[in-house]
Amino acid sequence: MNKLDLVRSAVDRLELSRKDAVALVDGLFDDIQAAVIAGEAVKIPGFGQFKVRDRAARMARNPATGEQVKVPAKRVFKFLPAKALKEAVMSKRGSRGGAARKKSGSKATARKAPAAARRPAGRKKKR
Repeated sequence: MNKLDLVRSAVDRLELSRKDAVALVDGLFDDIQAAVIAGEAVKIPGFGQFKVRDRAARMARNPATGEQVKVPAKRVFKFLPAKALKEAVMSKRGSRGGAARKKSGSKATARKAPAAARRPAGRKKKR
């Protein structure tokens, strides 16, 4: 889903003009962005939380050379999903789990072909 899809959804659900729907979506994103830049957390019940966290400076290691490298402190944007959203996503994923892949009553394991049949065409058998 992208911004255009959100605008179309607003037009359909709220019976707005396209221009008003674009203004609504843009205004919503602008308000969230302004609040997060100001350091406020934006909490949307049932959906999640947008916030900024301060990450402390630390020492890391360059994996190629093994040399110690100083990583400076920085601010990072973070989204924390609400419990309801997490559960909805996990339940959707759970429906395609390993149990759904196995077919009961059918031959799940196929026999391997003999070595001669597995050899690519054009290759001769070593003697």
